[in-house]
Amino acid sequence: MGAALTALVVLVLDQVTKDWVRQAFALHEYRPVLGRYLGLTYVRNTGAACGILHGANAWLAVFSLITLIVLSVFHRRWWPDLPLHRIGLGMLCGGIAGNLVDRVRLGYVTDFISLHFGSYEFPAFNVADMAITLSVALYLWVSLGTEARASAERGVEGPAADGH
Repeated sequence: MGAALTALVVLVLDQVTKDWVRQAFALHEYRPVLGRYLGLTYVRNTGAACGILHGANAWLAVFSLITLIVLSVFHRRWWPDLPLHRIGLGMLCGGIAGNLVDRVRLGYVTDFISLHFGSYEFPAFNVADMAITLSVALYLWVSLGTEARASAERGVEGPAADGH
């Protein structure tokens, strides 16, 4: 799957799930899914991840648009043309676009996935946020694996190979 198709899938899935939450839940309503560990709740976020930059919706919308333009123009310089990198790029762009659509259309981002670990409640997030996070993890995993393979092919061994 190419970057554009992946981005479209993420964008559509993100918007469909957010629309469902806005229709099916009252604001701040919580419904448990997996006991006390996972639930769904309707939250309006005018900031960034984990509630930082609360109230900076307009600035974050502009930043998101600029980021999408920069990624579209310069992605080949930063992301080698590997299948998993294309998927990761699509996930990143689709996630950014999903939250951008909310910011422009609604003035906030709809978050709804709620995780709990003991007494700690992780800030609510959405499909777009998951795609962005997974794209970074995928990029790092592929990049580190690619670098390790390239080093092995050049005959470069790690520090433990010489006994030190």
